[in-house]
Amino acid sequence: MPDKFNMQSPPFDRLNGQQQNRLRSSLDVAYFRAKETLLKPGIESQHLHILIKGAVEERSEDDKEIFAHYANDDLFDVRALFEPSVKHRYVALEDTLSYLLPKSVFLELYNENGQFAAYFDNNLARRQELIEAAQQQQNLAEFILTKVDKEIYHPPMVLAPEQPLNEVTLTLKKNGIDAALVRLNDNDVRLVEDEHSLPYAIVTRTNMLHAVMLEGHPLDTPVGKIATYPVVHVEDGEFLFNAMIKMTRQRMKRVMVADGKDAVGMLDMTQILSAFSTHSHVLTLSIARATSIEELALASNRQRQLVDSLFRNGIRTRFIMELISAVNEQIIEKAFELVVPPALHDHCCLVVLGSEGRGEQILKTDQDNALIIKDGLHWHQCETVMAELTHTLQQLGYPLCPGNVMVNNPKWVKTQTEWKHTISQWSKPSSAEQVMDLAIFSDAHAVAGNLTLLEPIEQHLKQTMLNNMLALQDFCRPALQFSLPLTLFGNVKKDKQGVDVKSGGIFPIVHGIRTLSLEYGIAEKNTFERIEALRNKKILEPDTADNLSEALKLLFKLRLNQQLTNQHSHNRIDLKQIERTERDLLRHSLHVVKKFKQFLGYHYQIRD
Repeated sequence: MPDKFNMQSPPFDRLNGQQQNRLRSSLDVAYFRAKETLLKPGIESQHLHILIKGAVEERSEDDKEIFAHYANDDLFDVRALFEPSVKHRYVALEDTLSYLLPKSVFLELYNENGQFAAYFDNNLARRQELIEAAQQQQNLAEFILTKVDKEIYHPPMVLAPEQPLNEVTLTLKKNGIDAALVRLNDNDVRLVEDEHSLPYAIVTRTNMLHAVMLEGHPLDTPVGKIATYPVVHVEDGEFLFNAMIKMTRQRMKRVMVADGKDAVGMLDMTQILSAFSTHSHVLTLSIARATSIEELALASNRQRQLVDSLFRNGIRTRFIMELISAVNEQIIEKAFELVVPPALHDHCCLVVLGSEGRGEQILKTDQDNALIIKDGLHWHQCETVMAELTHTLQQLGYPLCPGNVMVNNPKWVKTQTEWKHTISQWSKPSSAEQVMDLAIFSDAHAVAGNLTLLEPIEQHLKQTMLNNMLALQDFCRPALQFSLPLTLFGNVKKDKQGVDVKSGGIFPIVHGIRTLSLEYGIAEKNTFERIEALRNKKILEPDTADNLSEALKLLFKLRLNQQLTNQHSHNRIDLKQIERTERDLLRHSLHVVKKFKQFLGYHYQIRD
């Protein structure tokens, strides 16, 4: 029948000449209108479908879950040819043409030709291998995501605030511990002033040594007087991974475990590290111990290895982002402390911008940072020190920003008042550069120095953009300016240089969500958290929010996989290096982006 059928593509190239002729003579061609069902659950499949043109979506029986998309040269449903009935629904998304290979002919060829059969068997074996690998990864992920419970933490030693220091010292020594909690009295002034914190303080051997030897407190001083308040805590049942991130970020050796308002345990970093030490990806604490740029560089250079190990062992991309974000903050903060004179730490604030500010940077990309200087400070050496800081970060593996969004550029170093004025100017853009400058700064996250200096500037930005539809219309335009890498028929557009998933997918989601967040006064910086906040405010429909989150996760994952595999850091992915199922998911994700861009264009009345 059809002479144009491509016998050179797998698996049909494995058939001999006689078998190819038999296949060709058995083929029929079917036409399906958009939204027409090709296969439905419960029926016996009579054909193997090989798409000529169009697009088909594989759905669950209730149409609530989408499993895959198929385009030209894709084939389905092989599984149904070996089983009594079809499991899923296959629906044409547009006018579609398909070759139909009769089930009887397919099974004859399958039984006659071992290589032809091996193609499908290997696919099934590969699927099984992926399932088994996923289960192994899940086991490891479950370890990483183990909940904080009584089998991990130890019971707390709880002291009365009136107990004298000498008695507390003996108690700690007798029990072989170096820290204890102090249950404060309900009328303690610290609790009265801070009613939201838990009624506990913490005392360590170091606290008591300093209190007696350096501060001159007598031995009978009540322990409540010198105990540290409030106590950083995690909830019983929280992920162990999150506890590690919190302790790493705040440079703490231990945290209290709470159940409601009750202290139920103490969790030490040594307990976490001992648990993680049986695996290859232990987060080192060498950053905190670094006393020179050289020592810091040694720790910083191990980041890519850490990411690769986490990713290859099946840890979810979002969790890797959180961990690496915490590590990056530590590195940048330590660099700041080593370069900026200590006397100035309280008078300025280093902020990271862009993906680093959103906590979405995994591998090190360009530096994007700015400096806020407290009003009234005249810092004559600022330009020299910031040039040194930029150079230091470059030594630590953070490349220079091509757009020069760095603290060595005076444009990104301003006092609080100057930043407010600049934001007001950027909100009335006269150029595309001002729009992007405002976008970059709207993701600002304070990492070093006096972190509170950012707060009034954030508040000014929020008030300036809240429901400011005229400014938001201009602000949103960049999300719509890049074309989607989709063909006329809805397939992923092939490019010799690879598909640019950043401009074609990641950026439209990130910037569109950023725009909506500014419109509705949402404080979160991370895109996933912004999506969740928009869902909670009923700005985004639940299905839309879920689809955007899943699409963004996939785009991040595909990009990271190829960056690690090919040892590069650009945003293009080679379609040849991803499996058909991933191509299907990529196609679906880009259609989610397309729909979101249409929503943005309508919402902000932007017309091409």
